[in-house]
Amino acid sequence: MSNILTPREREIFKLLIDNYNTKDISEKLGISEKTVRNHISNVMQKLGVSGRASAVVELIKLKELSI
Repeated sequence: MSNILTPREREIFKLLIDNYNTKDISEKLGISEKTVRNHISNVMQKLGVSGRASAVVELIKLKELSI
């Protein structure tokens, strides 16, 4: 089960792992905070988890992301 994430979702979750918050990510990528939150919500929905931390853990387990 690979390539769950779109390139943008991957970019956002890599920044989350690097301890960026929603505001920092939006500024860094030049998109709105709402768009960042939407991407995060979409990923959580795809994975069936209820939080950012759970999404990160699941993505690492699925080898979608690494720390």
